[in-house]
Amino acid sequence: MFTDRAVIHIRSGNGGHGAVSFRREKYIAAGGPDGGDGGRGGDVVFVVDKGLSTLIDFRYKRKYAAGNGANGAGQKMTGKNGADITIKVPPGTLIKDVRSGAVLADLKYEGERFIAAKGGRGGKGNSNFATSTRQVPNFAKAGEAGFEFDVALELKLLADVGLVGFPNVGKSSYLSVTTAARPEIADYPFTTLTPKLGVVKTRDGRGYVMADIPGLIEGASEGKGAGHRFLRHIERTRLILHIVDVSPFSGRDPFDDFLKINEELRLYHERLAERPQVVACNKTDVPGAEERIAEFREKYEKWLADAIESEPSVREYSEKGCYKLFEISAVSGKGIGELSDYCGSLLDFIPQESTFEDIIDDGDETFEDGEEELFTVEMDGDVYVICGRFIEHLLDSVNLGDYESSGYFQRVLRQKGVIAKLEEMGIKEGDTVRIADTEFDFSF
Repeated sequence: MFTDRAVIHIRSGNGGHGAVSFRREKYIAAGGPDGGDGGRGGDVVFVVDKGLSTLIDFRYKRKYAAGNGANGAGQKMTGKNGADITIKVPPGTLIKDVRSGAVLADLKYEGERFIAAKGGRGGKGNSNFATSTRQVPNFAKAGEAGFEFDVALELKLLADVGLVGFPNVGKSSYLSVTTAARPEIADYPFTTLTPKLGVVKTRDGRGYVMADIPGLIEGASEGKGAGHRFLRHIERTRLILHIVDVSPFSGRDPFDDFLKINEELRLYHERLAERPQVVACNKTDVPGAEERIAEFREKYEKWLADAIESEPSVREYSEKGCYKLFEISAVSGKGIGELSDYCGSLLDFIPQESTFEDIIDDGDETFEDGEEELFTVEMDGDVYVICGRFIEHLLDSVNLGDYESSGYFQRVLRQKGVIAKLEEMGIKEGDTVRIADTEFDFSF
């Protein structure tokens, strides 16, 4: 079973409480405070495991909790830290906060780690609060609570080439003859229900990953026929192999199908429509296909000429060899080797898609009416203090030392109105801003 979406509940560990304790030893009637600190709560950590290919395990287990930190003890003994919990996910997993819709991580590579929820800090024992004027502090600090919320996991297949086309045009057959994948092949009215991956080995020794995306239909961009689930997988592909059925028995117009699929790609995301393509007319060995091939080629060449004039991306990629038209038969093997080799050669100059910028606008990152505020801004002397679990969690979720991650953090602050609020309060260049324990110099 292929599962590409799941919602789970995660909870990081609470920090242990600091201890209130006083030194008690023989011949020492009233020793000083010796309460130890509480242990740190465990983190919730996602790790990419390339041995996984679906999210099916999350259908059976939906709650994940890290360990709580132990309380401090006398003799300045620090409590034991809570155990982290590691959650393994397949490459290509997107992690979102369910409540806000904010993208927390885009995990793609083997061993990549992401701390989704940090454990609460342990509280300070009373030994930390002794001063020259307060020698017997009879209090300690409680441990901080961990984070607890729902996250949505979405799997987007990582493939170099994505097969698209209407149902039953022969994508599964093409995948089966070019890779070791064995998808079900039949004239089903609803076609393949799950994406299939295979590795293509070309005749010159190169290899690339190809995905058979389930057949799209009109309205896929609006979610019809699970369209959003299928289109999401095409986002990762570098090259689209668009297959059309030119047999006279399909009852469809192959060029009209070609236009409709491209329109669905455009409606789903403008950048998806700019992805380079190679087009293959399939079932060309069927009697009576010659006339339909000639008709398709004439219309396609006119479409391509117009697109080169009006679309810069089409012009750029066509100059590098994309948008070439092939005639194949997945049953007889006609043209299969040439097409597979050609797609492999194009990947040399087609860059990997950068998904970090794309996910900024993926999802609704706003709270519903009636829910708590995203943030508040208060003054602590000359310091602007931003409070709110969403903002603090966002800070915990990014790596400020990474350029893209830091850029994402700043864009979310602007999108959420944090920057506007600071400017409204009169913040100036160089003023200090504090979020949790992190301070920044404000810069326009």
